[in-house]
Amino acid sequence: MSDELIDRLARAGVVDVLTDDAHRSAYASDASLYRVVPRAVVRPRGDEDVAATLEVCRALGVPITARGAGTSVAGNAIGRGVVLDFSRHMDKVLEVDPGTRTARVQAGAVHATLQAAARPHALRFGPDPSTHTRCTIGGMIGNNSCGSRTLGYGRTSDNVVGLDALTIDGERFSTGRDERGRPTLEGAKAIADTLQAVVGGHLAVARTEFATFPRQVSGYAVEHLLPERGLDLTGLLVGSEGTLAVVTEATVRLVADPEHRLLVVLGYPDFGTAGDVVPTILGFDPTACEGIDSRIVEVVRSRRGPGAVPPLPGGTAWLFVEIAGDDLDECRERAGRLAAQAGALDALVVEDTAKAAPLWRIREDGAGLAGRAPSGRPAHAGWEDAAVPPARIGDYLRDFDALVERHGLSAMPYGHLGDGCVHVRLDYPLDRPGGTAKFRAFLEDAADLVVGYGGSLSGEHGDGRARSELLPRMYSAEAMDLFRAVKHAFDPGNLLNPGVLVDPDPVDADVRVAAGRPVKQPLAFGYHADHGDFNQAVHRCTGVGKCRADTTVLGGVMCPSFLATRNEKDSTRGRARVLQEMLDGDLAPDWRAPALHDALDLCLSCKGCASDCPTGIDMAAYKAEVLHQGYKGRVRPRSHYSLGRLPMWSRLASRLPRVANALTSAPGLRNLALFTAGVDARRSIPKFAPQTFRRWFRGRAVAPGTPVLLFVDSFTDHFAPGIAQAAVEVLTAAGYAPELTSESACCGLTWISTGQLDAAKRILGSTVQKLTDAVERGVPIVGLEPSCTGVLRSDLVELLDTDAARKVSAATVTVAELLARTPGWTPPSLEGVTVVAQPHCHHHAVMGWEADAKLLKQTGATVRRLGGCCGLAGNFGVERGHYEVSVAVAEQQLLPALEQAGPDDVFLADGFSCRTQAADLADRPGKHLVELLADALRRKA
Repeated sequence: MSDELIDRLARAGVVDVLTDDAHRSAYASDASLYRVVPRAVVRPRGDEDVAATLEVCRALGVPITARGAGTSVAGNAIGRGVVLDFSRHMDKVLEVDPGTRTARVQAGAVHATLQAAARPHALRFGPDPSTHTRCTIGGMIGNNSCGSRTLGYGRTSDNVVGLDALTIDGERFSTGRDERGRPTLEGAKAIADTLQAVVGGHLAVARTEFATFPRQVSGYAVEHLLPERGLDLTGLLVGSEGTLAVVTEATVRLVADPEHRLLVVLGYPDFGTAGDVVPTILGFDPTACEGIDSRIVEVVRSRRGPGAVPPLPGGTAWLFVEIAGDDLDECRERAGRLAAQAGALDALVVEDTAKAAPLWRIREDGAGLAGRAPSGRPAHAGWEDAAVPPARIGDYLRDFDALVERHGLSAMPYGHLGDGCVHVRLDYPLDRPGGTAKFRAFLEDAADLVVGYGGSLSGEHGDGRARSELLPRMYSAEAMDLFRAVKHAFDPGNLLNPGVLVDPDPVDADVRVAAGRPVKQPLAFGYHADHGDFNQAVHRCTGVGKCRADTTVLGGVMCPSFLATRNEKDSTRGRARVLQEMLDGDLAPDWRAPALHDALDLCLSCKGCASDCPTGIDMAAYKAEVLHQGYKGRVRPRSHYSLGRLPMWSRLASRLPRVANALTSAPGLRNLALFTAGVDARRSIPKFAPQTFRRWFRGRAVAPGTPVLLFVDSFTDHFAPGIAQAAVEVLTAAGYAPELTSESACCGLTWISTGQLDAAKRILGSTVQKLTDAVERGVPIVGLEPSCTGVLRSDLVELLDTDAARKVSAATVTVAELLARTPGWTPPSLEGVTVVAQPHCHHHAVMGWEADAKLLKQTGATVRRLGGCCGLAGNFGVERGHYEVSVAVAEQQLLPALEQAGPDDVFLADGFSCRTQAADLADRPGKHLVELLADALRRKA
């Protein structure tokens, strides 16, 4: 980092400049396997900031790399100088013109935001990459992205009308088209004249080596400079990976969304055979033709359960073919003929888009799901994007599988088979001696293979750092000279994204994983899915950036802190990158590094990433491990002693609950107590119940029925015993005989979330002993507080790793799960009741909320299920320094829903944190599921 650079940017009026180690670590990688640390990150607020940054960097000779969402898989969006992040401020859809079917957007506008703006006009932006929920239009322009529906709508280059951009010299220019469709250019005349002369000297190569098939994305698209194309700079800049100019705005073409989309799923015996029939399928004019095989399907089933994959036709490889149009009968007829003539073992036609969605979701999450190879080892990008002419895709797939086997690797290929484009990640042994040499050897052989098929090293991701060095294997020496001349015309000093396309960095330089250092300290968690390797665990993050997308409207949770701050370091990916820096780099050298704790500070430990991230990152566990290692033998924050040991203090307070409540309610004592505990003064202190549930239960007659063990957590026992009483009522009515352990048992959650893992292990060991008798008798353990139930189902085994712990985990169920498997039980009617449901994050992530959703549907209630996190998240939202973010998270879903809810609507929240947040911020009481059911039973009686 250069003080002069920062000073000059400040004097130039550029205010949003990030130079801290946490952000530099977070921006050191994109979705690739490379690590290149920037000197600074600039988040421009407008064109003036971009121009000022260019001027400063040009004067100082500092490289500039433009970046959108950072989902570039080839290392296109990282650089050693200044990274320009357009996604933070320059993210607007400026105009949608339904008359001309165009939209004007800033470079950082998210694809999904543009689609939402176009949807009211029955229009859409055609290209739709799998990262559409977070990728930016500027990033798509940089790489010439395509997506699943290129067959119907073309590539990004086919859908960009014009660009506003700046050269490295700060000259502004605009490209477009006139009323006759001819390219236009305002500004950059000297560059245009130079380009005209350059291409004039290479006409033969420009006409014969480029645009040989639609997915030829590698290199510069110099065919657009040909005289017959009218020197089309728009076409040249799309796919130039930010190496020629910095694009700030774009005018894009919109298309009409068809009235009907039918999905035809075709089954084949293997992937190569599926590829063989692609030419036949293209004759039916599909809008998409995607391929997956059993390797990726089995990953989905193992990660998310058998129900995550809808029934598929027979076979071990499948093509997902979309037939679209405005005439439903015509679409049905075309789909029927396709199913009959595609040579498939079996076929399925899906008309319901809701039923098609989970099938498409498997394909969309491919990049993350393929982050583990069939070998069980981490799988990496680097050769994830090659394309061949579609007529040759079947043979190419067979030869590619043979190549992978010869190199001793394994993979899960998938992709846009209708376009001849194959995505794949491979388990290169990068963490082993000689790993990068083997990586290089495979890339060189793979490049030769694809070139032998007349293909392209890249089909949509661009060449970046992963493939630019290999371009001479694909293009002639004259074509490479042409690339250099084009680059020199725009950027003679090579300051725009250097190391990419022209004068490239070696493909095996700056490989992040190869620099990894082993963790020497004994770990608290087992990391069983990663063979006990913390390095592998944190490198699960492939950078696909789903944590940057707002999936709350779909019931998703990840990542609430990023949605609140929109800072990269506060995303799951950003945190993973800083953790990786601890292992691969030098900006966060150990467990106590300020950058590491800065990045993890706003992690709510919601575990949303554990279920929502396709790679299976569990940032809550990693944060707990960092706190455990970092504070070992040191004084901890005050909240760790207060909130982190809340069950212990609650047991003491329960002996004199009225006195405890009086003391914590007195104004002076209340403020002192909050300060001492490290709690924000704007938070309330929950009231201790006059009588704990365990005391109430002792005086109760034992009911006949099938025994179940009620796991009474500290929150329920001391603050909300009425919930456990309602559970007894509901379970008794269902034919069960609830029982308790003879002594109180704790899951250790608060110790876990504050990283006091030695204590958590001791507590959980004691708890397992207390629960073992019930487990050996075959008695189910029923959890009430979702976060505590989640510990027993997940963290327990990771922390203890004993057979007894695994048996307790397997025996633990939620109330809804137990009732769903109870013979003859039917829920009471809740007809006419409107429920606003906030599933607890751990419920969503660990147990899943499907059983609860199904139960509520059976009651007849009208349910609005909220996504996202409530924002309190245990100790997080009450700690000093977290209040504003906690409220911002609540404002994403919870608070608007409560504001819109009617006075008689029921706010359903099983989590103590969720109910506390709603009471604190909206003065709205919440009910647990068992309370809702118990109320209905009483009304029925």
